[in-house]
Formats: sequence, structure tokens, C-alpha cells
Amino acid sequence: MPLSHAQLRSFHAVATEGSFTKAAQALHITQPTLSGQVKALEQRYGVKLFHRHGRHIELTDLGRSVLAITRRLFDYAEQVEQLLLSARGLTTGHLRVGADSPYIITPLLARFRRRYPGIEISIQYGNSEQVMQWLRSGACDIAVVPNVPFDDARLHTLKLAADQLVLFVCGEHPWCARRSVALEELAGQRVILREPGSRTRAIFQRALSECGVELTDTMEIGSREGVREAVAAGFGVGVVSESELGGDLRFRTLKASNADLTHAEFAVCRKQAKALRVTGAFMELIAAHIDSESTPGSVERN
Repeated sequence: MPLSHAQLRSFHAVATEGSFTKAAQALHITQPTLSGQVKALEQRYGVKLFHRHGRHIELTDLGRSVLAITRRLFDYAEQVEQLLLSARGLTTGHLRVGADSPYIITPLLARFRRRYPGIEISIQYGNSEQVMQWLRSGACDIAVVPNVPFDDARLHTLKLAADQLVLFVCGEHPWCARRSVALEELAGQRVILREPGSRTRAIFQRALSECGVELTDTMEIGSREGVREAVAAGFGVGVVSESELGGDLRFRTLKASNADLTHAEFAVCRKQAKALRVTGAFMELIAAHIDSESTPGSVERN
């Protein structure tokens, strides 16, 4: 009896999603059906692919080895599908994007949609660490993040526009009339920070360390919107990319007078996935956008 494709698909979904519930949703099947397929696969070969601790699951050593193979298997299946679709033009397909912020990726997706109206687009947001995990697991085709592991030969990257972090306060804050502050002045302030794994937090903490500043009063909030609302309510000083504040009149921005908080966003895909028709078309659109909008020498490709 041949190996069940449905059982492999169920295993792969659970392994990449990290959850039976999320995997069932991704495959549009019921959770009992999915659980039964994974259990049948384990029982057929007398193996254990997951350690189950209540609702938490973890791949066994064997499970990790199987996942490395199923990633290639389903990558190849997707390549076949894209090749067949490309024979009739780029009129159908699905582009899955992960990003740490909507501000840079949204205009690019709008341009892509105008050029290829038949392509379905889905996007999910998370911190930089989460987004890169989605890319590596195959949960998204393109990642747009400010930090890229350039030593990873499996990735293809395009450097997008540079941005910088700024501090921001509400209109009632004592600093609201100022244009800049030294990072040392934050030692006496409550600072609203993103969660660990956020690139904003990593850049900011590195700058603090270089200046020898240790914060004594912080509040951690797990979303960009949450940080904004906490600052608006007067809880303290926030940190955000300058482009993300927009024209919100509730806030006053302040530059760091003694630190370079510049960073760049990158569009990233797996090199293997770049050959796929939809993924490749979107990366080509981004490259053309960079070439037309940026100054010479600002494009960085791997």
C-alpha cells in the first residue's frame, strides 16, 4: 500500500503551523480528521512524530527529519503547479506574504494586484522573528522585514527603502515641544517597548547598550498598535519607525541626538521559491520599483 499523500500533507501542516488547530484551518478540514490522519501515519510505521504536552506539540527527532523531506516534496509540487499555470500566463495563483508592518508592503501589493488581478493575495503580520520563521517553514512566500540573516545562502533578498527609529510622546508630555533627546535622558522615563523578537526593540536596545544607557522603567506591549495607544494615553515614551507614525496629530516625534537609529527593510524569499512564477513575478516587481525609485547603489541583492 503506497504512502498516503493526505497523511503526509496533514503531518506537514501540523509541523509547519505548530498546532493541530491551525493546521486544520489551513487545510480546510476538521481537526478530528487531521488528527486521525497524523495518528494513522504514526501507527502504520510504529513511530512517534510529535511529542504532545497538552495543547503544546513538539517535533521528535524523526519528525524533524521527515519535515525536512516534506518541505522539499511540497515545494516541488508547488513548482509543478506554477509551471503548469505559467503555460497560460500569470492569470491565477496565490501569493502569501508575511511582514512586520503594512506601511511598505501595502503599496507594492496594490501595484502587483493592478498588474496581475487574477492572483489571490494573503498577508499576515508579526514581529520580525515570527515572519522569518513563517518564511523558512513555507507558511509564506515573501517576507518583508528589517533584519535578514545574510549568511543564509538559501535566501534571496532585495533591499528596500531606509528608515529610522524615532521616539514619540503624546501632546501632554513634558518633551512635546522638543525636537530631539539624548538617549541618556530616557533613564528617568517610562519607555514603552515591543516584545522580544521585534526588530524595533533589537535596534533600540543595541543603541542603548552602545550609549551605556540602562532603562529602569519599561512597559512591554506585544503589538505596534498597542504601543501607539499606550503612548497616546500618556503611559510613557514610545519607539517606532518614522514612516509608521504618519500624520497622527496625537504624537510628537523626537530624534535621538546621540545615536544612529537608521535601518532598512528587505524583501526576502527562499532562492528555491524564486523560480516559482508568482513569487518570481512579485520579486521582479519589487526590483523594478527599487531601480526606479532609489538612488544608484542603494539596491542590494543576494
